[in-house]
Amino acid sequence: MSKSLAIKWIIIIVILLGSMALIYPNYRWYSKPAAEREKLESLGDKPQRLLNLGLDLRGGSSLLLELDVTKLSDREPLNEAMARAIEIIRNRIDQYGVGETSITRQGEKWILVQLPGVANPAAAEALIGKTAMLEFHIVKNDTTGAEKAIEKLESMEEPYDQDGELKPEIAELLPEGYTIFRTKDGGYNLVDKVAKVTGADLDNAHLIMYGENGYPEVAFSFNAEGAKKFGQLTGSNIGKQLAIVLDNTIQSAPVVQSRITKEGRISGTFTLEEARQLTIVLKAGALPAPVRVIEKRTIGPTLGEDSIKSGLSASLYALLAILLFMGIYYKWAGVISDIALVLNLVLMMAIMSYFSATLTLPGIAGVILSLAMAIDANVLIIERMREEKLLGKPIPTIIQLGYDKAWSAIFDSNLTTIIVGCCLMQFGTGPVKGFAVTLIIGLVVSLFTAVFVTRAIYELILTSNPKEISL
Repeated sequence: MSKSLAIKWIIIIVILLGSMALIYPNYRWYSKPAAEREKLESLGDKPQRLLNLGLDLRGGSSLLLELDVTKLSDREPLNEAMARAIEIIRNRIDQYGVGETSITRQGEKWILVQLPGVANPAAAEALIGKTAMLEFHIVKNDTTGAEKAIEKLESMEEPYDQDGELKPEIAELLPEGYTIFRTKDGGYNLVDKVAKVTGADLDNAHLIMYGENGYPEVAFSFNAEGAKKFGQLTGSNIGKQLAIVLDNTIQSAPVVQSRITKEGRISGTFTLEEARQLTIVLKAGALPAPVRVIEKRTIGPTLGEDSIKSGLSASLYALLAILLFMGIYYKWAGVISDIALVLNLVLMMAIMSYFSATLTLPGIAGVILSLAMAIDANVLIIERMREEKLLGKPIPTIIQLGYDKAWSAIFDSNLTTIIVGCCLMQFGTGPVKGFAVTLIIGLVVSLFTAVFVTRAIYELILTSNPKEISL
């Protein structure tokens, strides 16, 4: 065996062993019962380099959100607002503990959020949709001048519009400079209309499990500018109630006992989950505009398991059909191609595991198509070899010329398909992108296995018994 051939086989063996090492954790993880996997995942005991299952395979929820562009600031471009909204939603979901999520922009003002493994999207939906407009208002206990507004408000079934704002027929009856917010327990408070301090002045927020009244509380701290403004607000209103308003609802209205600057707390009759979600939205920041859910789909885990079985069965049947055809029609050359094809599949799964890629049902279709493309390269090489054999050339020359003459066609066909795959990955969303990713990985790997690996096998056979090669 020559030195160059030995180096080739060392590279192949090292890559093969590395691939098996990357694939093995997948086998260990997905061989566990679903309940055990969920428990380990909730404890954070999930392997890092793992091939993830998409929404259509694992089951979960899909939410299509629409950003209310009419509520955007005139100074903020739509593209920047969408990018900020996506980042805030991603931060909220990451802190909430939902892994392997897919958050992508669709069209001009829509955001697709896929939550694998989340069968009940209600909590995540409430978390995502919060605008998190935190404001601090001074409560006006003297309601003189607002009697008619309060009387009309209490007689109306719903005094607020869909955005949580007071309806005009009530707002016009209020004294100038004041507005009314509903309280968390269903009452109403008259407060200063302009908020002197908002959530934009916050620096951080964290959960306190048990506050002074025995309920969970949310502690927050201000940045330098916010601390200065909050100090002025509380210092000039000692003895008055300070309404802490989140998304047009008064969460609590404590009495200001002293001047407060850097830190404060939001208290009330919160459940632990409510306090946790409030902490998350305050930490992640406010959305640039409200979002609303316009489409919601839930895929059960049983349907996901059926999809996995169907996809794996289709892949297995396709692989077996190719292996049999190549072995029967091309004999030993076909068997060598079969070896490269199996290695191609192993390398694809290893690469996807290394990057923790998400496998979807269209992704499985991409795997099958890339296998077909990989065997196509071997067919080109073998047919070129057969042409050279008809000319009566020796086996070593036949093999060399077969690869040399087939290379340009193999490279061009794979390159053009990779270009199309890149376009699908760049401009496509959801299933289209999943298909493109697996297709591109498969094509790149196929160039290695169909050309480098098979040629190394031929060269190894040539060093021992060239007569064993039949075309």
